[in-house]
Amino acid sequence: MKKYVINGLSYAVEIKGNGFPLLLLHGFTGAKENWEPFVAEWSSHFQLVMVDLIGHGETEQDATISRYKIESLAKDLVTLMKEIGFSKFHVVGYSMGGRLALTMAVLYPTVIKRLVLESSSPGLKTEDERHERQKKDQQLAERILMNGVASFVEKWENIPLFATQKELPQAVQQSVRRQRLLNSEQGLAQSLLGMGTGSQPSWWTHLSDIHTPVLLLVGERDKKFCRLAKEMNKKLPDSTITVIKNVGHAIHVEEPKIFGKIVREFLTTT
Repeated sequence: MKKYVINGLSYAVEIKGNGFPLLLLHGFTGAKENWEPFVAEWSSHFQLVMVDLIGHGETEQDATISRYKIESLAKDLVTLMKEIGFSKFHVVGYSMGGRLALTMAVLYPTVIKRLVLESSSPGLKTEDERHERQKKDQQLAERILMNGVASFVEKWENIPLFATQKELPQAVQQSVRRQRLLNSEQGLAQSLLGMGTGSQPSWWTHLSDIHTPVLLLVGERDKKFCRLAKEMNKKLPDSTITVIKNVGHAIHVEEPKIFGKIVREFLTTT
């Protein structure tokens, strides 16, 4: 693991493999280690850049909420990749990481060669929806700070979005839980407030301007994100949608072999 100071913030980054650079962006409560199961398959094709996003893992936290804004983080990541030596790269983003990847594609259209969005969205469409979501995220952030990470993780893993993960082997569920528990109250609360779905801009009207090839990956049992992906697919000029059978939101956790193969094949297509 290496630390890179980007715009005054120290980012924890793991770089492995050889080939075209591939930036990997985890979801909320996640960490760079979420991508370790794919290193064996991907590292002979790509140079993998696994980063702890602000508010997570070993990356430095910041008290200033503006530092957690999704546009600020997108700028940091483009700067980080340039610092490492990459001016163009692939990106894979899961859920929150997918919203961040899409933000990068909108604001920095020339840097991403191919984009994979796993169970993600361009944000909420209306101001009313965003305001309502902000209120919910504010309440959730307050509960995290008041009750601690363990209490939050207990509730988080029991929300309907992750119901299908209850069918996974206990060892897998415990591994996911252990990693989530490594996060801090302050980091998760700030992440929710700064780059939650209600806080970010809506990119729906910008999708038609993204000419990067995009793969939209969704789980068949994740009905909400299946619907969102189908809508996104109609608006993106160069996108493909793949629905993975009998899985929910976290495809990379529930069907890692299928996920790894589909992503590798899409990114190695010329």
